[in-house]
Amino acid sequence: MTTSTTPTPRRLRTRQRLIDHGLDLIERQGYDQTSAAEIARAAGVTEMTFFRHFATKEQLVLEDPYDPFLAEGIGDQPRELPPLHRAARGIRSAWRMLPEPEQPEIRRRVRIAARTPALRGAMWRSTGNTEQAIAARLEADGASAFEARAAASAVIAALVTGLYAWADGEVDTLGAAIERALDVVAGDA
Repeated sequence: MTTSTTPTPRRLRTRQRLIDHGLDLIERQGYDQTSAAEIARAAGVTEMTFFRHFATKEQLVLEDPYDPFLAEGIGDQPRELPPLHRAARGIRSAWRMLPEPEQPEIRRRVRIAARTPALRGAMWRSTGNTEQAIAARLEADGASAFEARAAASAVIAALVTGLYAWADGEVDTLGAAIERALDVVAGDA
Protein backbone atom coordinates (compact mmCIF):
# COMPACT_ATOMS: atom_id res chain seq x y z
CA MET A 1 0.00 0.00 0.00
CA THR A 2 1.30 3.43 -0.97
CA THR A 3 0.31 6.59 0.83
CA SER A 4 0.72 10.05 -0.55
CA THR A 5 0.23 13.53 0.81
CA THR A 6 -0.48 14.86 -2.68
CA PRO A 7 -4.24 15.20 -3.18
CA THR A 8 -5.67 13.17 -6.04
CA PRO A 9 -7.46 14.95 -8.91
CA ARG A 10 -10.75 13.49 -7.63
CA ARG A 11 -10.11 14.84 -4.12
CA LEU A 12 -9.27 18.28 -5.54
CA ARG A 13 -12.48 18.30 -7.63
CA THR A 14 -14.56 17.31 -4.60
CA ARG A 15 -12.94 20.02 -2.49
CA GLN A 16 -13.59 22.61 -5.19
CA ARG A 17 -17.26 21.54 -5.47
CA LEU A 18 -17.62 21.96 -1.71
CA ILE A 19 -16.09 25.43 -1.90
CA ASP A 20 -18.19 26.51 -4.87
CA HIS A 21 -21.49 25.23 -3.46
CA GLY A 22 -20.63 26.40 0.04
CA LEU A 23 -19.89 29.96 -1.07
CA ASP A 24 -23.04 30.03 -3.23
CA LEU A 25 -25.25 28.87 -0.35
CA ILE A 26 -23.62 31.19 2.19
CA GLU A 27 -24.00 34.19 -0.13
CA ARG A 28 -27.68 33.37 -0.74
CA GLN A 29 -28.76 32.25 2.74
CA GLY A 30 -26.17 33.74 5.08
CA TYR A 31 -23.36 32.03 6.95
CA ASP A 32 -25.29 31.21 10.11
CA GLN A 33 -28.26 29.85 8.14
CA THR A 34 -26.15 27.45 6.05
CA SER A 35 -25.12 24.10 7.52
CA ALA A 36 -22.23 21.85 6.56
CA ALA A 37 -24.82 19.17 5.76
CA GLU A 38 -26.52 21.50 3.23
CA ILE A 39 -23.20 22.30 1.60
CA ALA A 40 -22.34 18.61 1.36
CA ARG A 41 -25.75 17.80 -0.15
CA ALA A 42 -25.43 20.57 -2.72
CA ALA A 43 -21.98 19.28 -3.68
CA GLY A 44 -23.29 15.73 -3.97
CA VAL A 45 -21.26 14.26 -1.11
CA THR A 46 -21.86 13.16 2.47
CA GLU A 47 -21.44 15.39 5.48
CA MET A 48 -18.55 13.15 6.54
CA THR A 49 -16.82 13.95 3.25
CA PHE A 50 -17.28 17.65 3.95
CA PHE A 51 -15.47 17.23 7.28
CA ARG A 52 -12.67 15.26 5.65
CA HIS A 53 -11.93 18.38 3.61
CA PHE A 54 -12.72 21.07 6.19
CA ALA A 55 -12.53 20.62 9.95
CA THR A 56 -15.26 23.27 10.34
CA LYS A 57 -17.63 25.26 8.17
CA GLU A 58 -15.61 28.31 9.21
CA GLN A 59 -12.50 26.82 7.58
CA LEU A 60 -14.27 26.60 4.20
CA VAL A 61 -14.43 30.39 4.18
CA LEU A 62 -11.29 31.32 6.11
CA GLU A 63 -8.66 28.94 4.76
CA ASP A 64 -5.61 31.03 3.85
CA PRO A 65 -2.78 29.52 1.79
CA TYR A 66 -0.57 32.60 2.23
CA ASP A 67 -0.12 32.75 6.00
CA PRO A 68 2.85 30.37 6.16
CA PHE A 69 4.87 32.50 3.72
CA LEU A 70 4.39 35.94 5.20
CA ALA A 71 6.77 35.67 8.16
CA GLU A 72 9.60 34.23 6.06
CA GLY A 73 10.55 37.48 4.32
CA ILE A 74 11.31 39.27 7.59
CA GLY A 75 14.56 37.39 8.17
CA ASP A 76 16.06 38.84 4.99
CA GLN A 77 15.56 42.41 6.16
CA PRO A 78 18.33 44.44 7.82
CA ARG A 79 18.22 43.89 11.58
CA GLU A 80 19.00 47.52 12.31
CA LEU A 81 15.59 48.57 10.96
CA PRO A 82 12.88 49.25 13.55
CA PRO A 83 10.70 46.15 14.06
CA LEU A 84 7.65 47.66 12.35
CA HIS A 85 9.62 48.58 9.22
CA ARG A 86 11.31 45.17 9.18
CA ALA A 87 7.96 43.42 9.43
CA ALA A 88 6.32 45.57 6.74
CA ARG A 89 9.27 45.21 4.36
CA GLY A 90 9.56 41.48 5.01
CA ILE A 91 5.89 40.83 4.35
CA ARG A 92 5.97 43.05 1.28
CA SER A 93 9.01 41.13 -0.01
CA ALA A 94 7.39 37.74 0.62
CA TRP A 95 4.11 38.86 -0.94
CA ARG A 96 5.84 40.03 -4.12
CA MET A 97 7.22 36.52 -4.62
CA LEU A 98 3.76 34.91 -4.43
CA PRO A 99 1.36 34.71 -7.37
CA GLU A 100 -1.73 36.92 -7.30
CA PRO A 101 -4.55 34.68 -6.06
CA GLU A 102 -7.36 33.36 -8.21
CA GLN A 103 -9.43 36.42 -7.51
CA PRO A 104 -13.14 35.58 -7.72
CA GLU A 105 -13.04 32.73 -5.18
CA ILE A 106 -10.65 34.37 -2.73
CA ARG A 107 -12.46 37.70 -3.03
CA ARG A 108 -15.78 35.97 -2.32
CA ARG A 109 -14.33 34.27 0.75
CA VAL A 110 -12.93 37.50 2.16
CA ARG A 111 -16.13 39.43 1.38
CA ILE A 112 -18.22 36.79 3.19
CA ALA A 113 -15.86 36.91 6.19
CA ALA A 114 -15.88 40.71 6.26
CA ARG A 115 -19.68 40.86 6.19
CA THR A 116 -20.34 38.08 8.70
CA PRO A 117 -19.87 39.17 12.32
CA ALA A 118 -19.13 35.61 13.52
CA LEU A 119 -16.45 35.25 10.86
CA ARG A 120 -14.80 38.64 11.39
CA GLY A 121 -13.69 37.53 14.84
CA ALA A 122 -12.68 34.14 13.50
CA MET A 123 -10.64 35.79 10.77
CA TRP A 124 -8.69 37.72 13.39
CA ARG A 125 -8.15 34.50 15.35
CA SER A 126 -6.97 32.70 12.21
CA THR A 127 -4.25 35.29 11.70
CA GLY A 128 -2.94 34.64 15.21
CA ASN A 129 -0.41 32.05 14.08
CA THR A 130 1.00 34.41 11.49
CA GLU A 131 1.16 37.21 14.04
CA GLN A 132 2.99 34.95 16.49
CA ALA A 133 5.46 33.83 13.81
CA ILE A 134 6.20 37.45 12.88
CA ALA A 135 6.70 38.45 16.51
CA ALA A 136 8.91 35.42 17.17
CA ARG A 137 11.10 36.23 14.18
CA LEU A 138 11.48 39.87 15.21
CA GLU A 139 12.25 38.90 18.79
CA ALA A 140 14.77 36.22 17.71
CA ASP A 141 16.54 38.90 15.69
CA GLY A 142 16.88 41.25 18.65
CA ALA A 143 13.65 43.18 19.10
CA SER A 144 12.15 43.31 22.58
CA ALA A 145 9.12 41.09 23.12
CA PHE A 146 6.88 44.16 23.42
CA GLU A 147 8.19 45.80 20.23
CA ALA A 148 7.95 42.51 18.33
CA ARG A 149 4.32 41.95 19.39
CA ALA A 150 3.33 45.54 18.63
CA ALA A 151 4.93 45.44 15.17
CA ALA A 152 3.39 42.05 14.37
CA SER A 153 -0.06 43.25 15.49
CA ALA A 154 0.23 46.41 13.38
CA VAL A 155 1.16 44.61 10.16
CA ILE A 156 -1.54 41.97 10.69
CA ALA A 157 -4.13 44.71 11.20
CA ALA A 158 -2.91 46.36 7.99
CA LEU A 159 -3.11 43.09 6.07
CA VAL A 160 -6.68 42.42 7.20
CA THR A 161 -7.67 46.00 6.33
CA GLY A 162 -6.14 45.53 2.88
CA LEU A 163 -7.97 42.24 2.42
CA TYR A 164 -11.31 43.83 3.30
CA ALA A 165 -10.71 46.81 0.99
CA TRP A 166 -9.82 44.47 -1.86
CA ALA A 167 -12.85 42.23 -1.24
CA ASP A 168 -15.14 45.26 -1.40
CA GLY A 169 -13.58 46.41 -4.68
CA GLU A 170 -11.83 49.52 -3.29
CA VAL A 171 -8.53 48.27 -4.77
CA ASP A 172 -8.19 46.25 -7.98
CA THR A 173 -5.67 43.61 -6.89
CA LEU A 174 -4.92 41.97 -3.58
CA GLY A 175 -1.25 42.79 -4.04
CA ALA A 176 -2.02 46.49 -4.43
CA ALA A 177 -4.27 46.44 -1.35
CA ILE A 178 -1.56 44.81 0.76
CA GLU A 179 1.10 47.21 -0.50
CA ARG A 180 -1.11 50.20 0.26
CA ALA A 181 -1.98 48.97 3.75
CA LEU A 182 1.66 48.25 4.58
CA ASP A 183 2.63 51.72 3.31
CA VAL A 184 0.23 53.24 5.82
CA VAL A 185 1.55 51.38 8.88
CA ALA A 186 5.18 51.73 7.86
CA GLY A 187 4.77 55.48 7.34
CA ASP A 188 5.41 55.25 3.59
CA ALA A 189 1.98 56.48 2.51
